[in-house]
Amino acid sequence: MKLGFLIYGSLDTLSGGYLYDRKLVEFLRDNGDTVEIISLPWRNYAAHLADNLTFRLPRGLDLLIEDELNHPSLLAANQNRLGYPIISLVHHLRCSEQRPAWQNSCYQIVEKRYLNSVDGFIFNSQTTQKVVSALVGDSRPALVAYPPTDRFGPAQPEAFVTARAAEASPLRILFLGNIIERKGLHTLLEALAATRDNLSRYQLDIVGSLTFDPAYTSAMQEFTAAHGLSTTVTFHGALNGDLLREKFERAHLLVVPSSYEGFGIVYLEGMSFGLPAIGTTVGAAGEIIREGETGYLIHPGDARTLAARLDTLATQRDLLARMSVNALQRYRQQPTWERTAGQIRTFLQRF
Repeated sequence: MKLGFLIYGSLDTLSGGYLYDRKLVEFLRDNGDTVEIISLPWRNYAAHLADNLTFRLPRGLDLLIEDELNHPSLLAANQNRLGYPIISLVHHLRCSEQRPAWQNSCYQIVEKRYLNSVDGFIFNSQTTQKVVSALVGDSRPALVAYPPTDRFGPAQPEAFVTARAAEASPLRILFLGNIIERKGLHTLLEALAATRDNLSRYQLDIVGSLTFDPAYTSAMQEFTAAHGLSTTVTFHGALNGDLLREKFERAHLLVVPSSYEGFGIVYLEGMSFGLPAIGTTVGAAGEIIREGETGYLIHPGDARTLAARLDTLATQRDLLARMSVNALQRYRQQPTWERTAGQIRTFLQRF
């Protein structure tokens, strides 16, 4: 097949969504397909809408995959079809994120029009599929294809994670995600600030790009300094490869209290290292995290409950060990990316 894959910016961007896109392109190429990357520049939402005045779809393809993130740029282009099917890869809808209702109503109008302009869907979770179906129905072909979570290879041995949990050391917490408000770093820092009398119990490593939202990043760094967290909290910036693996191996717990996740690759990647995860009740984190078994689900922004969960795991290391083993077992239940990507390719061949 001669395919197009439409994204914003670079396919090498470090995020869960771009990891999915990148691994899918690699799989399709490895299996004999030609994949042309069509990249539009990252700008603000209004500028993306302006793309409709000039951008047109490329010619000569058998099929085009569009990352749904690009939806504001594609309203006009998708209406001027060139004879090949268009499949939307939906990580999550912008109108699902937490913001004032009037703003999401505006985004929903645009996204609904976009979603109605495509021929089929690839969803990263059942949650995302349900959200889209509620908006535009379920009459078009669709596939739920879970993201790649096995890039670090087999899960850690149980003996390793139980020994790590028993160490006489601070509870080592890992936050992994680009430093943007949706990822909920402020909630985690507020939870640590609330435990200031017992800060020696904790160590927090923050891994993620510091440049996606410089104002928010600066605010989080200032909060850290103002609340006496500087000796407890370290901002590492974006890491990958062996440096990221080292952070996973050293940590006891993964905490990413996002206001919304369409799936949450990071939770399962952490579980491959035996890390219980703390996410939120909104979005798809509940498809991965079993309350009290493989981690905890808090309401978005609930720093008080998060502080209590951290205290529990810092002081009850037997519980931490049990949840770490449960996390390994949950990871092993997840289908491999090779299997999932094969299902995607079969789905695309139907069109």
